[in-house]
Amino acid sequence: MLRTPVSERRLDILEWLKDPAAHFPSQRRGDLTEDGVTADAVAAKLGVRRQVADIHLELLADIGLLRAKRIRRRTYYRRDEVRIAEVARMFEKGW
Repeated sequence: MLRTPVSERRLDILEWLKDPAAHFPSQRRGDLTEDGVTADAVAAKLGVRRQVADIHLELLADIGLLRAKRIRRRTYYRRDEVRIAEVARMFEKGW
């Protein structure tokens, strides 16, 4: 995780996913809070292609800050609050 470069876009994604209903439109499938948001929704919010959003989301999921859930053909991403709290505690303790 420490080797992952900090990106303003990734920080924005994490911030938006704190309250997805406030930052993303409702979806046909999947609850924004329970299931998360799609890469398409994140791409639209960032103003980039879906493939670019996929890279950011997959990286955040790989380091454990997001959870991914498949519903039909789409992957939905939401914050892993437990993991984020663990990481925050490690940094507070001076890791």
